[in-house]
Amino acid sequence: MKHYFRSLTVCASLLACGCSGGGDEAYIKTAFVMGVPAQVKVYTDDHQAAERLAGDILKEWDRIAKEFSYSEPYSYTSFLNKKALTEWVKLDEELYSLLQTALEYYHLTDGAFDVTFAPLWPIWKEAAASKKMPAKEEIQRALAGIGSSHIKIDHERRMARFDAPVQVNLGGILRGYCFVRAHKMLKERAGEIAWPLELHLGGNMMTYGSRAWFYEVKDPFDSDKTLGRLYFDKGVVLASSGRAHFVQIEGKLYSHILNLKTGYPLPDFSNFVVYYPSIDDENFIPSVVLSLMGREKAFATLDRMKGTAGVWIDGAGSLHVRVGEGSGAAWEKTRCLFCF
Repeated sequence: MKHYFRSLTVCASLLACGCSGGGDEAYIKTAFVMGVPAQVKVYTDDHQAAERLAGDILKEWDRIAKEFSYSEPYSYTSFLNKKALTEWVKLDEELYSLLQTALEYYHLTDGAFDVTFAPLWPIWKEAAASKKMPAKEEIQRALAGIGSSHIKIDHERRMARFDAPVQVNLGGILRGYCFVRAHKMLKERAGEIAWPLELHLGGNMMTYGSRAWFYEVKDPFDSDKTLGRLYFDKGVVLASSGRAHFVQIEGKLYSHILNLKTGYPLPDFSNFVVYYPSIDDENFIPSVVLSLMGREKAFATLDRMKGTAGVWIDGAGSLHVRVGEGSGAAWEKTRCLFCF
């Protein structure tokens, strides 16, 4: 997959931005990164400084997308996949950290999240195109070629090797990592930045600076309809919308999120929107990882993390909301004007 970095710059009065409070002027710069829209909004009239900052953030996201791409032939990930079955591969600090994180999520979900999912993906792409369910035998054969347990890491030497012919695809954690990197950049420039920022990558949102922010949770079956809003003055919102790329097979809608333990799409699921008060210490779990744990385990995990909130939308579109004690977010359900 090629990563296009075509950017569009706009200065606009955000009278109805849908994701932030207030209506003052903002500098907006957009791009297309990792297959999804990316956007940086800087709330300032210093457009020259805002342009430099937004450009640096989007450039960093583009670097991450390219250097850790599964399909880019000269990416670090591709080099690892080509070499690690036959020899130990030296990892730089960044790839070492990403692999460690991926393995933590693998164990946390008991194997439901697995970055070695490559054999399953073409099967479900074909199923989506043909609108026919794949054979169980086909799924089982693919599962036999999957397993993060085959990734061996020598921590002392910072090296990795595969003991079976698996392939690593880090796409499931890279968007969250983009926010980690952006936040680090903003902290390093804290003395230069006096304005709030709002960052979007796909359905994910990160803020910098205090402000009356909000995140709209859309109806998974009608993108023009809002189910409610999360209000907060700082923090990050991560979403794993199974309906954003749903597929219809044999007349039934399926999430694009696969449970790697079963090889099938996550059942009875539309979206999980998670709020964290900070991404500063990297102590967060991507919503897609939580989704694979199931609703009750996902909420129980959030309950152990201070200041969080979660909005789970099941396969029928029903809402399940959990706002933790001391959460920095407040939930407001959209009122139905035509209900009696």
